[in-house]
Amino acid sequence: MDTDEHPYIPTLIADLASRGISRRDFLRKATLLGMSAAAAYSLAGISESSVARAEDMPKGGNLRIGMRCMEIKDPHLADFAEKSNVIRQVCEYLTLTDRNNITHPYLLEKWEVSDDLKTWTLHIRKDVKWRKGGKVLTADDVVWNLKRVCDPAIGSSMLGLFTGYLVQEYDGGEKDEKGNPKKSSKLWAENAIEKVDDATVRLNCFAPQIAVPEHLYHYPMFILDPAENGAFGADANGTGPFEIVDYTVGKGAKYKARSDYWGTGPYLDTFEYVDLGDNPGAGIAAVASRQVDGLSEADAVQVNAMKNFPHVAVYKVETTQTVVARMHPDAEQFKDKRVRQAMRYAIDREKIIQTSLLGAGTPAEDHHVAPSHPEYAALAKFPRDIEKAKKLLADAGYPEGFEFDMVTRPDPIWELNTAQVLAEQFKDIGVTINIKSLPSAQYWEVWTTAPFSLTAWGHRPLAIMTLSLAYRSNAAWNESHYSNAEFDQLLTQAEGILDPKERSKVMAKIEAIMQDDGPIVQPFWRIFSTVMDKKVQGFELHPSQYIFAHQYAIAA
Repeated sequence: MDTDEHPYIPTLIADLASRGISRRDFLRKATLLGMSAAAAYSLAGISESSVARAEDMPKGGNLRIGMRCMEIKDPHLADFAEKSNVIRQVCEYLTLTDRNNITHPYLLEKWEVSDDLKTWTLHIRKDVKWRKGGKVLTADDVVWNLKRVCDPAIGSSMLGLFTGYLVQEYDGGEKDEKGNPKKSSKLWAENAIEKVDDATVRLNCFAPQIAVPEHLYHYPMFILDPAENGAFGADANGTGPFEIVDYTVGKGAKYKARSDYWGTGPYLDTFEYVDLGDNPGAGIAAVASRQVDGLSEADAVQVNAMKNFPHVAVYKVETTQTVVARMHPDAEQFKDKRVRQAMRYAIDREKIIQTSLLGAGTPAEDHHVAPSHPEYAALAKFPRDIEKAKKLLADAGYPEGFEFDMVTRPDPIWELNTAQVLAEQFKDIGVTINIKSLPSAQYWEVWTTAPFSLTAWGHRPLAIMTLSLAYRSNAAWNESHYSNAEFDQLLTQAEGILDPKERSKVMAKIEAIMQDDGPIVQPFWRIFSTVMDKKVQGFELHPSQYIFAHQYAIAA
């Protein structure tokens, strides 16, 4: 046995041999514990990748993909896949979670984890160079980035992920607007993020955490040039395969390939995003006229309109992408959890899936844990029950229901369609919802402050990752302002449990809390789809909607 091998890996190998776990589960667990992807795939008896060999890819040309181009204030604040797609062509991550939810080293050569999951040793690749100046990526660069996202003054959502094992909250002595103690955050110890040598960084955690490699691939965990201090725009430095030459919010982004990129590719000479606006018809027209070579996302209506275009290929992938109608529990109408429960009992999930997604989804259960998540615990379903919902409202003081505004956006159209179907179903329990559809740019200004809104959430390979981002008290992306001490404690406990079967026992308690007390109505899990011109080679649809332009090529 390798002396650096985690002691649980032989158990995983034995479980795989006895068919106690699936090959996919083996790959996920073994690679998270530091086994190389090549070794894990070999033991599982499957091919690591279906992507064409580099020498077989055509070289040159320009690729254009339709995608919204939003304002980017700081890469460490990136909060949507579209923003990360703009940045990721220039700046890169320490790890990479592939389309099969297997996490690999990327800017890292490898990592090692202690038996108790508290010490993670990150070994940086020695062949990675920044575009400007040709300087080598070092541990100093990595430590600067990790410490920066842990600074509450920055406001990165990484803080929510790191809270519980690298970051601790404390009473800063200030009060919020309601007079409650205002929490602040800091690294739990001076050596929490430690430089070992020029190519090695160690994370010394106060609690066990299984998902560190996947956290390092979260949207905003880019490795930025410390000299640029979080700035991003034309000519931004990075270790990535492209140089960004122009970025205009609402219009697009243009890139040119690096000739000295450390990794595989790029095969294109140039690459660009084209912002086609909120109208879904604009995407169909742009693909039809070949104004663009593909879209970052296409909903079911768009796919149906384009699937018979002779030059178009359709791609689909099952995901944990979803949408939540989330309520602020501190809003007067939603303070009583019986109101939140009534809203959940009001909906017909299958009807919403057929109406909003044309069937391209599966029912969700109002706890934001998907059946495809390895720690999922099966609970009783949440059926539509109008009489029960009305009684809950009456018991909470709303026998005649109430009226409230829901904020949403018009793009993609399935989100607005979902809001409209939900509003129709809420009428059946006496709740009148006024839909306020804001242009996307305006919506993202209020998505965390509106008392009731509909928000899409992207794919995450582990449920503990989603829950820590969206529902842990005081997390930057806790748009519902939900705070439950028991939930927080159980989530921290779950994050330190290696075996998904054991973790699911804690997850069952978390899911039950969400169904009873939680702030969301969650109708479905969405099957993600898009279209691409058949001349585009090397494209694979990632469940998180990520674009990897350096892997793509244009056939002659």
